[in-house]
Amino acid sequence: MTSFAPFQNPRSVEALVAGRATRDGAGVRLTRVLTGELQQRLDPFLMLDQFGSNDPKDYGAGFPDHPHRGFETVTYMIAGRMRHRDSAGHEGLLQNGGVQWMTAGRGLVHSEMPEQEEGLMEGFQLWLNLPSHQKMCTPWYRDIQSDSIPEVHTEGGVLVRVISGQSHGVQGGMHRPAKDYPTDPLYLDIHFSADQTFTQNISVSHNAFVYVYRGSLAVQSHQGAETVPLQRMAILSHGGDGVVLQAQAGTRALLISGQPLHEPIAQYGPFVMNTREELMQAVEDFQAGRLGQ
Repeated sequence: MTSFAPFQNPRSVEALVAGRATRDGAGVRLTRVLTGELQQRLDPFLMLDQFGSNDPKDYGAGFPDHPHRGFETVTYMIAGRMRHRDSAGHEGLLQNGGVQWMTAGRGLVHSEMPEQEEGLMEGFQLWLNLPSHQKMCTPWYRDIQSDSIPEVHTEGGVLVRVISGQSHGVQGGMHRPAKDYPTDPLYLDIHFSADQTFTQNISVSHNAFVYVYRGSLAVQSHQGAETVPLQRMAILSHGGDGVVLQAQAGTRALLISGQPLHEPIAQYGPFVMNTREELMQAVEDFQAGRLGQ
């Protein structure tokens, strides 16, 4: 009989989701994994894109100047680099393995230009909602380069890159008090090097999902084992206190969870607010050149 210690109620797979091929920016090819119709179910997460290619024609034009308001973007580079600039004069270069955490808040206009490294460019961008009282906060960035992202090897030998939240006693590279940032996100990049099992505590109130970007894995629960194939997102069931993942060498996956906001979501492209009136104001402010000032 499978042991699920230390969890009383490990989460099972509620649904498997295949991403949709699309283009964004100036024609960048990407796969949109978390789409608009899942925003309520996976609140506070609004979108997850996977991008990657060894052909510069797929991404060379990048994401020229575009606005954001009302949420956060988390860009994680698996390979290659991402150069960013914004309307307030900030500029940075996100290196291979690094994360950029951007709080758009009341708004800015920025560009993101991918650059290959040894012929490769690959990564993810996650959109994380802000609560209504923070949507008009002052924008800011934090670039967390690869060597500043804490890593932990579990007793079973699984390597975990802890981007935010906490795993096996290790605090993530991005750490903010939940009382100030109530979405309280957990963001892990999990690497299996053999036939291994990985366990992770998850707050019972969080929405959570797993996305497999190398190999495949199984989610173990009282309902049995359910396989999550390559390039599939598993929406995890509500209310469990943890997750048990089993995989073989070479499998890599993202495990992401967060506290839902339970607020109305009003979205128009790169603006995510709570009401239609706030969206109209965002568009008006952008057209008047007030974003990023």
